Amino acid sequence: MQLAGVRTAAAGDATTISRLLADVIRSSYVGILDEIPMRRLISAQCALPRIRAEIEIPGGAPGWLGWLVATDADGAVVGVAAGGVPVPGEGEVYALAVASGSRRRGVGTALIDAATDRMRNYGARAQRVELPAEPDPALPFYSHLGFEALSPRRWSRALPAPTL
Repeated sequence: MQLAGVRTAAAGDATTISRLLADVIRSSYVGILDEIPMRRLISAQCALPRIRAEIEIPGGAPGWLGWLVATDADGAVVGVAAGGVPVPGEGEVYALAVASGSRRRGVGTALIDAATDRMRNYGARAQRVELPAEPDPALPFYSHLGFEALSPRRWSRALPAPTL
């Protein structure tokens, strides 16, 4: 799989984003989250009407910077991210998911880099993420990127300097 790039999500991506998020949550948190918390997480994160509305309003809501999608050479969506700058100077990654067959191939890093650039353009000097579980399977990824624990589920990092 070769990553073709990262782009702003379009209205036609909403269903794909919803399904990819749900699949990643199910596969990543089985055995970590019980059934009811898993259903609540999927319901909150993957609601198609919400995702559709969010795609239509990037930059339209305070602090919301929109959805990003990563595509492979065939144009298939292999990863998604969403973020914003809800507090002056501090960006937040609201969602990050990479299809299981595309992990460890730079997709998550490309999505975080694109989200970071957007956040930096809105004045963010730090970035945070809140994870659904304490023994979260994404911890090695976030640790590798320089995120440090503020609490067991809340992680933060100073944003790297922009590359010129």
